Amino acid sequence: MLRAEQERERETERGKGERQRESLWEGTTWEVSSYTEEEEERVQRVRLKSELRRCRMAEGCMMALRYGMVFFNLLFWLGGCGILGVGVWLSVTQGNFATLSSSLPSLSAANLLIAVGTIIMVIGCLGCVGAVKESRPLLLTFFILLLLIFFLEILCIMLFFIYQDEIDHYAQSDLKKGLQLFGTEGNVGLTNAWMIVQTDFRCCGVTNHTDWFEVYNASRVPDSCCLEYSDNCGLYNPGTWWTAPCYERVKDWLNDNLVALWIFALCTALTQILGLVFSMTMFCQSVKVETFYA
Repeated sequence: MLRAEQERERETERGKGERQRESLWEGTTWEVSSYTEEEEERVQRVRLKSELRRCRMAEGCMMALRYGMVFFNLLFWLGGCGILGVGVWLSVTQGNFATLSSSLPSLSAANLLIAVGTIIMVIGCLGCVGAVKESRPLLLTFFILLLLIFFLEILCIMLFFIYQDEIDHYAQSDLKKGLQLFGTEGNVGLTNAWMIVQTDFRCCGVTNHTDWFEVYNASRVPDSCCLEYSDNCGLYNPGTWWTAPCYERVKDWLNDNLVALWIFALCTALTQILGLVFSMTMFCQSVKVETFYA
């Protein structure tokens, strides 16, 4: 009897211990589950704050990018206006100034400045208005035009280096043909251009001072070929004439300033690349914003 009672008491105590452990386990499980929900809410709040922070940063970056685009294109447009104004002034006051080619009489300094200024003004206006209004069509048009100009510049540079000898030969022959128009009626621009080139570079003729002999059909050169300018100095005193060829003198001047020319070309290319990157970034961002709020 005593053994049976002792066994029952042990079973009762064992059952109580199991129930206590079960209750403790349930309480522990409930505390862990409630702790997990609080952590999830906290993580969600942190994520929301980080998203808001990133949105504010992105908005600030886009604002800075927009103002940068407007400022850059405004300067671009003003520069185009200045170049166009100089071209128009040269065209009105100086005629076909700096026209050396006989086959391309319209390729004058005034016409080149007018064309370049107009293109710069149009592109700058598209970029400026597109950045202010965040207009995707204008930004895309700006990007396409700037990309076409960039590729055309690269193509022209490649063709120049590939066909450099052919270009030299054609340029010399064309300039010699232009000498025949020197001093004739309606070719004031060509005459002035040759006088300026020969005076500034201290040269005479295209490849030699004897190029002028074929023009005058005599041993004579323009007065701008003289070491000291005076009336009819090119008709007499051959010892006072410049003998260096103008074509080689101009090429030497370009070679001496090659570093400056490359710096200018690299700055131009970098400016165009930045314009391409900024415009496409604004275009893609406007597409994302529209898709997000759709």
